Formats: sequence, structure tokens, C-alpha cells
Amino acid sequence: MSNLRLFEPTLADPFESMFRRFMAPVRIDRNLENLDIRVDVVEKDGVFKVRADLPGVKKEDINVRIDGNLVQIDAQTMDEKEFKGDGGKVVRSERYCGSVSRAFTLSQDVDEAKATAKYENGILTLELPKKATSASKRLTIS
Repeated sequence: MSNLRLFEPTLADPFESMFRRFMAPVRIDRNLENLDIRVDVVEKDGVFKVRADLPGVKKEDINVRIDGNLVQIDAQTMDEKEFKGDGGKVVRSERYCGSVSRAFTLSQDVDEAKATAKYENGILTLELPKKATSASKRLTIS
């Protein structure tokens, strides 16, 4: 049996470590996980219907790009909160700014000219009609 121990300064005094964590200021951060773009894609009658959750994002801060069968959704958000005490002195000020992007491919190219986008109550709805596929042509070899 060995008397070697791993030096771990945070575990040197468990009571002190617990006290430090208890007395640390509570901080609730809005993390980037809340900005994940969750997407549902349904294919029906030659149209891809996409619903993307973008809560708290303004319509003008959303960008949708289509390149063939690749769809990319970009969003940017800025959240400012200010809480004032009784004397009007700023006690706490929190600001958050972030961006998120989501790209995915569809099984067929999209007809960009007929595609539509609508944003309401934090949900982006895209209707992406499929591009008509051209029939393959057999070449005659001379």
C-alpha cells in the first residue's frame, strides 16, 4: 500500500471549499444551449415544410439561405435587461448577445423562386418546393 496522495487544493479543506461555494454570488447565465435552432422537416406533395424554433429573435435578425438542397438558417439575438433599486441606482445590468447557425441538406434541390418564409411567435416556417428534376438524357456515341 502506497502513502502517495494526489494533491488537490480544492479538497484540502472540504469545509472551506463548501463555504466558498455557498458564499459565491449566484449567477444565472443564459447559455448558448438556449439558442439552439430546433428543426422539424416534413416532406409532402413536392414541398419540404420546415419549422424552426427561434424564441426571442427578431424577424429582421434571421437570415435564410438556400443553395440547391442545402438550407442554412442564421439568427442573431441581443437581450438587454436592467434592474434598478429604489433609489434609481443601477444594481445589476445584464447583457447578452449571440448568434447561432443551423445548416442541413434535403433529399432534393429546392426551387428558390417559389420558396416562402414566415416568422410568428418565435417559430420560423419555411415552405420549400422541390425543383423539377430533369430527365436524364442518353447520348449517342458517334
